[in-house]
Parts: sequence; C-alpha cells; structure tokens
Amino acid sequence: MSDSRLDSPMTDGVCVVARDELPSQATSAVLEGAVVAITRQAAIEITGPGAIPCLQGLVTADVDKPGDMSFLYGALLTAKGMIVSDMWIERRDPFLVLYMAQHRKDEVLTTLERSLPPRLAQFADRSDNVGIVRLTGPRTFDVVARAGLDTPQPGNVATVEHVTVARPALGYPFALQCVGDIGSIDQVRSSLTEAGAIETPYAALHLPRILAGWPFSGAEIDTKTLPQEVRFDDLNGVSHSKGCYLGQETVARLHFRGHTNRRILGLRFAGAPDPTMSSIAHEDRRVGRLTSVAWYGHNIGYLGLGMIRREIEIGRTVSAGGVSAVTESLPIEVGT
Repeated sequence: MSDSRLDSPMTDGVCVVARDELPSQATSAVLEGAVVAITRQAAIEITGPGAIPCLQGLVTADVDKPGDMSFLYGALLTAKGMIVSDMWIERRDPFLVLYMAQHRKDEVLTTLERSLPPRLAQFADRSDNVGIVRLTGPRTFDVVARAGLDTPQPGNVATVEHVTVARPALGYPFALQCVGDIGSIDQVRSSLTEAGAIETPYAALHLPRILAGWPFSGAEIDTKTLPQEVRFDDLNGVSHSKGCYLGQETVARLHFRGHTNRRILGLRFAGAPDPTMSSIAHEDRRVGRLTSVAWYGHNIGYLGLGMIRREIEIGRTVSAGGVSAVTESLPIEVGT
C-alpha cells in the first residue's frame, strides 16, 4: 500500500518536506504543540531462549545491560562496518521487536536468517499485523496524560492493555511511539486527537528529526555509511564496551584510533533549495551532498542536513541545492 501519510518524500536520495506539503497548523504543532502521525515502519519479532544474547552479537547497541522493558537505538552492520539498517529495538522479555524503514526490511531478514541459530532464536515479520504511530512536539506529554496513556521513563517501554508505548532515551527524533493491533492504534489516535494532538502526515515527523540531526535511512544513511559518520556516538547508538558484534572491528578502530572523513551538519538556507541539485560545494570544490530539506515557516525558512567533509567548519557558507547555505552545529537551534 502506498499512502502519502506513510511514505517518506524522497527526491534522488534527498528527504524533502516541501513548502506546500504540510499545513501551517502542522508545523506549528511540531514546534509548539503535539502531533500524532502514522509511521509505516517494519516490525520484526525475535523470540527464543537465546534471543537477547544472539541479538547482542549482531547490533551496535547494548541490548543486554538496560534490561527488560527497554527501548534502544542501534544498527545492524555489514562485516566491514557499514550500516545495513538503523533501527529501534524494543526489549520485552523474553522477546524483542526491531523497528526499521520498510525498504531495509528484506536485507535485515536475510542477515537474521544467516546469523541466528534456529534452536536459540527465531524471527518473524510482524509488519502487516501492527499499527504504529509516533508523537512529537513539546506538549506531547500533556496530551498523553489527558488521553489516559502511561508514559514510560526515557529509554523504556510501558504496556497499556493491547498497546505498547516506547520513549527514546534522548527525547528525539520523536517523543513517543505507540504500537498495537490496528484497531487499538485507531483508538489511541482518536484519544490523542480528542486530548489536543494534531494528526499530521508522516512528513511532519521529519521536522524534529532534522532539527535534532538524526539520520534517516535512504537519505543520510546509504549503503556505504559508517555509524560514526551519522553521529551514532552522540545518539547512544553504539556501545564501545559490550564486546564483539558484526562489524565491530571497523567501528572500534575509528573510535579509538581515528575519525571519519565526513559528518552530518545542519544547513540554514538563504532561499529555496533544489533537492535535485544534491551536491554541496565550498569555494567551487565539492565537499558533500545534500540529504534532507524541510520548510519551517516564514520566520525560519528552509533548514536541512548534509553529509559534509570534516574540514568544513561550523558557520561556513556553502552552496547546497543551488543556493547559499550556512553550516550549523547539531541539534539546530530554530530561533525565530
């Protein structure tokens, strides 16, 4: 099923939230209120007596130390340390659920089939059986309280009847995720909108993601991306103390002995960028590529993200999307 509320707007590897894509009410709610949006994430469940130790040896995050009812960000890597898929990991003993972009699901399933010993851990694709909504905005928790949902502590999961509510440890790129059967999630959406949340297209969720400098699969993350290039250390997405996992040698070598040649930076545009012109240049030299662009309203204009060579400092003027832009540190301070 293709639905503009569910699928991310992509133009040649650039995630674009166009000026006419969201009503001003939606943007205002993201920045000042609370929004709820359907998200079409894939969901893969892992069960069995060895589910947790087996996944511990595959992903960048430490899924053992946080314990039961934890909610983590991490990635599955290739043997050479490049990202197969980033993912959110929900641990609810004795099983785990992995949430990721739909277009990365098949490769993740292939890796799990190759890597998990069947007598210890089994996996199943639950994507078609669950509904998922995410909430964001500074008034999210007020709305959730009025709707009667439990709010877990940062980095944890709570269950409310047939719905699981998960909360990222850092408070972004979204505030909460609610997962359940389709009927239960429809009821949750109704309760949240009655309590004051604005229901928006999926594209609205990219606004806080871009402000936070959080990578997105297909934009900042491609088939040759290393975790440190997309801020995994800053985002608690990789453990350097838990022991071996697939691709760990490359990650450890970069962490302890060197650095990557490129990184995510924020971009504040002087005009409307053309996402089909993805090259970023400085003094007539190509220094990176444009990855995400969003319109934030007349007082702010266009903001975005780019994968840019490390020697380009914060505050430099570059050409991105065919217009002038200034590089910014992350997270981006919106201002007025």
